[in-house]
Amino acid sequence: MPKLIGNPLYHWTHLELKRYFDCDLILSDKTVDTIWELTAEKLASPEMSARGLIKSSRVEALCTTDDPIDTLEYHDAIAADDTFDTQVLPAFRPDKGMNIERSGIAEYIDKLSTASGVKITDLDSLKEAYLNRLDYFDARGCRTADHGYDDYVLFVKPNPYAANEAFKKALASDGKEVSEEEAALYKCEMMRFFGGEYTRRGWVMQIHMGVMRNPNSVQLSKLGPDTGHDTIAGKNCIMDLARLFDLLRASESLPKTIVYSINPVDNAAIGALIGSYQHSDGSGMQRIHQGSAWWFNDHNDGMRSQMKTLASLATFGNFLGMLTDSRSFTSYARHEYFRRILCDVIGEWVEKGEYPADVDALGQMVCDICYNNTKDFFGFKL
Repeated sequence: MPKLIGNPLYHWTHLELKRYFDCDLILSDKTVDTIWELTAEKLASPEMSARGLIKSSRVEALCTTDDPIDTLEYHDAIAADDTFDTQVLPAFRPDKGMNIERSGIAEYIDKLSTASGVKITDLDSLKEAYLNRLDYFDARGCRTADHGYDDYVLFVKPNPYAANEAFKKALASDGKEVSEEEAALYKCEMMRFFGGEYTRRGWVMQIHMGVMRNPNSVQLSKLGPDTGHDTIAGKNCIMDLARLFDLLRASESLPKTIVYSINPVDNAAIGALIGSYQHSDGSGMQRIHQGSAWWFNDHNDGMRSQMKTLASLATFGNFLGMLTDSRSFTSYARHEYFRRILCDVIGEWVEKGEYPADVDALGQMVCDICYNNTKDFFGFKL
């Protein structure tokens, strides 16, 4: 920890110690035992339960990440619990069913058949199964779907017949005989389907892209996937992303969308691309947004760079603010981290005379970016 100068983990750790444990000590080999004892004692109190931390962080709504086959039984239980005020809503994450080029796809589709009650043999029955699950999620307050593109978005001209053949080949070979182009044909067809359904339901579609998975094959064999060894992919896919948006827009299937790239090189391209889709529903909020600096970029320099690029190319006052997908219940401090950086960046513009020192206007802008814009865009009923 003492060697992590400039690293967000250093900032987050000490902010969490201060906010949740009232501890001003700097974590080092000299203080570690004292901090261990202090935090252990504090963690034993009811206020430090998962619910206690959510309440003390003043969280009004949070979204989990859920596979279409999930039962959502705990969402039902929380919704029926009058002692807990925070909304806990599901988010639809269909990645496993999208990646038909990977082994295990046949087993997954069997599970989707069971969950939906639809026997899946082709693309039409697959869509019927997904419609069942989309309705199931919608009935439980779902407001968003999340699509993770490993490496990059690959677009090909849609061909429903070829997409159906690719899907049936995936089922027959468990993904082993599916080419990259066949997988892309299938994914584009499914994105057109999902985009229309999200639009119809008023959901927000989130796209995360630019990840290179498991570059360290030795660690992958030892520990498996999702163990901290992913990295930033280098390929620019803005052209294919633009083609996907155009396909959806042309068929009136482009939902409200947020784009996150793990590659900071994409910031300017995304900021410019969303300007091609400034149309709105009359609310004054554009259809497509760039999300906050994500994963390897949600540090001081990364956040500043993303904010400044977005402000130079788009309507910064419409920015949707911070997102964190951390699994830690003390990571709400990262929202404070974001707010501090946001206010510092805005303050710099004011001090340079690039925006008037209008406290009311500036305060409203910060409140919108940190709260109102997200609440209104997703349609959360708080």
